[in-house]
Amino acid sequence: MSVKEILVTGGAGFLGSHLCERLIAERHNVLCVDNFFTGSRQNVSHLIGNPSFELMRHDVTFPLYVEVDQIYNLACPASPIHYQYDPVQTTKTSVHGAINMLGLAKRTHARILQASTSEVYGDPEVHPQPESYWGKVNPIGIRSCYDEGKRCAETLFFDYWRQHNLEIKVMRLFNTYGPRMHPNDGRVVSNFIVQALKGDDITIFGDGQQTRSFCYVDDLIELMIRMMKSPAEFIGPVNAGNPCEFTMLELAEKVLALTNSKSKLVNLPLPSDDPKQRQPDISLAKEKLDWAPKVSLEDGLKETIEYFRSIID
Repeated sequence: MSVKEILVTGGAGFLGSHLCERLIAERHNVLCVDNFFTGSRQNVSHLIGNPSFELMRHDVTFPLYVEVDQIYNLACPASPIHYQYDPVQTTKTSVHGAINMLGLAKRTHARILQASTSEVYGDPEVHPQPESYWGKVNPIGIRSCYDEGKRCAETLFFDYWRQHNLEIKVMRLFNTYGPRMHPNDGRVVSNFIVQALKGDDITIFGDGQQTRSFCYVDDLIELMIRMMKSPAEFIGPVNAGNPCEFTMLELAEKVLALTNSKSKLVNLPLPSDDPKQRQPDISLAKEKLDWAPKVSLEDGLKETIEYFRSIID
């Protein structure tokens, strides 16, 4: 296997740091780019000093001039708390970031993978969601900076493919969890675990019957690697997630049991545009990439709880 020069944008984030680790394990040279808005040097501190790893502070809304063979474009705040903090910058990160990375890929003849999101489906009327579903998205809501930014990025990727014959790969990431999640990112897994470990009330929005499907980070990274290595003609989009569906109430009860917490469940009003159901149809990933998630929710939660326990302690 030839050694590749690989750029990972958002490389110091939760997913990016795991991807950098995996690529280095496969003996590639990795340039990790991050502006540290939600990413953290601590996530990649164990890689610093490795001759195959380079860390660069850079914002993808500005052009980047480097020589690379592959690009994984993961840069963008992905939790509602973070992407709603500066919604204009969130849209710029998705749209200008995509334009700049696609321009770089075009110049260097690099293959480029876009980490898109299940949020392109919005509050879906089709369940589970196949890649052929166009979605039901509010273009002017409080989540639109992220949802529509990612939708526009997909448009740009496909137009660069059609117009410039660029080698693209597009993945739609569903809820992913695991070690190195940000403890204050407002996502349901990290929220529940941190609240349980601290003995705080566990906050459930609405009646807790809305569903999500949770994919452990190792499974997600495996699919990302397979997607990048897949034949050039397979460009996606492809759903990346675990099809096992759980209500928020079921997740809260699992976290309580695994942490032996005495926390109480408290219901709060449902936020605007919060999807009621979210479950990937992963038939395409199974067929084209021979991929299916292997880590159960219980096993993945145990690893994640241990991580949060270590940083809270």
